Parts: sequence; C-alpha cells; structure tokens
Amino acid sequence: MLPVIERLVSWPADVLRPPSALQARLSERIAHETGGSLPTVPAPDWSEPDWENVAPGIECKLLATDEDRQRVSMLVRLAPGASYPSHTHSGVEELFLLDGELWIDERKLYPGDYNYGQPGAGDDLVWSENGCTCVLVTSTRDILR
Repeated sequence: MLPVIERLVSWPADVLRPPSALQARLSERIAHETGGSLPTVPAPDWSEPDWENVAPGIECKLLATDEDRQRVSMLVRLAPGASYPSHTHSGVEELFLLDGELWIDERKLYPGDYNYGQPGAGDDLVWSENGCTCVLVTSTRDILR
C-alpha cells in the first residue's frame, strides 16, 4: 500500500483532479454510450483557498482554523533554498511532507515522512535545498525567535 501512496503523493494536483470541462465531457460521453442521462453534479460548497506569500520563498494555503484551540491546518510550500524562521512550539506541531525534501534541524525528511513537535520544543533550522510542499497543523501562538 505504501508504494501506491508514495506514487500518488508525487503526482501534481492537476493530474489528480481533472479540469471541470474534462469531467463534463466524460459525463456526456458515458451518458451517450450507456443511453443514460447526464448526472447532476451538486455545486461545491467549499472553494479552494489561494496560495499566499507569507515570507520570501514561503507560500501557505490555509485549510482550516480552530480559534478555540488556537490551531491552524495549512499547506506550506518552500521554494528551493528557502528557510523558515527559528521558532518555539506553543502547542503540538504536526508536519507531513508531500513533495520534495525538508531539513528540520539535523533531520532530513522525504515525501511521506511525518514530524511531531512537542509543545515547548523548538526548531532552529528549517529549510529546503530543492523546495518542498507539506501539510502543517500547528498552533497560532508559536514564538518566532
């Protein structure tokens, strides 16, 4: 199972989610060939957020915010050579690397790797030589040093 997941993780998002025009053409063709009717597709109730530049070489796409628990879930993209500031975790930090490589202090992460940061622990050096994309769930109260 893991090799399949690793292959899917490395695919660009546009391969995993075909354009709506292609989906419509496929639906029409299937309906025509089977003699059925076109399925009605409900309008999505969620619009995908945009990438935001938050620092030189760092982009984020905010997925969810839990104000009560002071936590956020986001996609984070580091450009080649970009680094994240040294910081101390106010709460648990969870990171899952989707693409590329990422150094967190002395540990190099590869696609599929998971990193758990304890509250109160810190990361002195977070950077990517070749660029990366990860899912990050963290506190909104982390302390930048």
